[in-house]
Amino acid sequence: MDPQQRPLSLSGAPDGPLARGRNRVGVALFHGFTSGPVSVTPWARALAAAGADVDVPLLPGHGTRWEDLEHVSAAQWREAARRTVDALLSTHERVFVAGLSMGGALALDAAAHRRVAGAVVVNPGLRFASPAAPLAGWLKYIVRTVTPIANDTMLPEADERAYPRTPVAGVQQVGRLQAEARRGLPRITAPVLAFRSTTDHVVPASSITTLARGLAPELLTLRPLHHSYHVATLDTDAPIIHAESIAFLTGLLNDSDLVGHHG
Repeated sequence: MDPQQRPLSLSGAPDGPLARGRNRVGVALFHGFTSGPVSVTPWARALAAAGADVDVPLLPGHGTRWEDLEHVSAAQWREAARRTVDALLSTHERVFVAGLSMGGALALDAAAHRRVAGAVVVNPGLRFASPAAPLAGWLKYIVRTVTPIANDTMLPEADERAYPRTPVAGVQQVGRLQAEARRGLPRITAPVLAFRSTTDHVVPASSITTLARGLAPELLTLRPLHHSYHVATLDTDAPIIHAESIAFLTGLLNDSDLVGHHG
């Protein structure tokens, strides 16, 4: 296993805006396809510094070698994400989900099936940019791997430590996950904050359009990122993601505290 891609479990600082004493706040945070926790580690640390307990699982088939992604299913990713959320729900008063790219799709899928208080997604992958990607179920018998689009950032030094090859069989499973996440959007009742890079070489703008059409209008807040590419969590706009996601979650907590106080 790549030692930099180990799962993270961070305890929240006791004096941050997301700290609520015994009413603990948890965040399940999911990484993207072919990468691992390192791609969202700065975000996880910012959320923990703000007072939330943060769990970042290493999704099945990741953090080892690309060949392992040939034998993993979308169902296994969804199960791993829900298991992380369920563990937090068993010990925390309020739980949020968050994710980057494929991890954003997993966060939305979990929000459709679990009692979460809100979701924050960065360039969520609900659609493919490549017209060939939906054909991966057939193409995998002809082409085993393709060159990955990794480290799509403005910052040249950013490194998400993605696999050097992308197995086409894995792309097929991403398509299945996307379909499940799209179907679940109307079931989401928690508020969603979505960050969208205005230049993204991996996920198309139609992904955000799909999100906006699938959610109830009052649930979605959109925030453009003008100085980052796809892996915005490691790019120039990362501080914006940190600050605004913390403010968003804090606002939801304050609203629910107010409702509980007056209810």
